[in-house]
Amino acid sequence: MALENLLLRLDRIAGGRQSGVRIGERQRLHPKTRRAFTWVLWLLVLELVLGVGAVGVALVLSSSGEPVPFAVWMRTVVVLGMTATLFYFAWRATKGWYWAYQRLRLFAQIFPVVTLVMAAIPGLYPLWMVTEQIVFSLIMIGIADFLTSDHMRTAFRKPGAPRGQGPEDRDLEDRDLDDQAPAS
Repeated sequence: MALENLLLRLDRIAGGRQSGVRIGERQRLHPKTRRAFTWVLWLLVLELVLGVGAVGVALVLSSSGEPVPFAVWMRTVVVLGMTATLFYFAWRATKGWYWAYQRLRLFAQIFPVVTLVMAAIPGLYPLWMVTEQIVFSLIMIGIADFLTSDHMRTAFRKPGAPRGQGPEDRDLEDRDLDDQAPAS
C-alpha cells in the first residue's frame, strides 16, 4: 500500500491535472487493449535489449582501444533512461491511467523523429550507432502504431470528449468517465 501511495504521488507529478483520470475497467480489460499493451511491452523489451547492446558495443570498442565519442556514451545513457521511463508509462497505462497512455503515445511519436534527425547529422555517430538509431526508431514507430489504433484512441478518449459513432465507440459504448478513480 505504501508503494502504491508513492506511485500515486509520482503519477501526480508526471500526469499533472489529469493524474487521477482512469479509463473504465471494460476498456482496460478489453482484449484489443490487452493485446496492444502486450505488443507495446514486448517492443519496449526489444528497445531495452537494443539499448543494452549499444552499451555493450561501446564498452567492447572502448576496451579494445578504439575511441568512442562522447555523443555515443550520452546517447546510450539517454536511451536506457528513456526506455525505463517508457516502461513506467506503459505499466501505468495498462492499469488504466489516462495520463500514462498519453505520455507513452506522445513519446512514441516524438522520439523516432528526434532519433532520425540525430542520426542524419554527418559525423555525429559512427555507422553502427546510426544503424542502431534507425532500428530504434522503427521499433518506436511500431509502438506508436499500436497506441494510435482506433481502438486505443477510443478506449483512452480524452476526458470530456464527445463520443463518436464509429465501430470502436459502439464496441465500448458503455464507457463512463464518471466512474473514474478519484484523485487522491
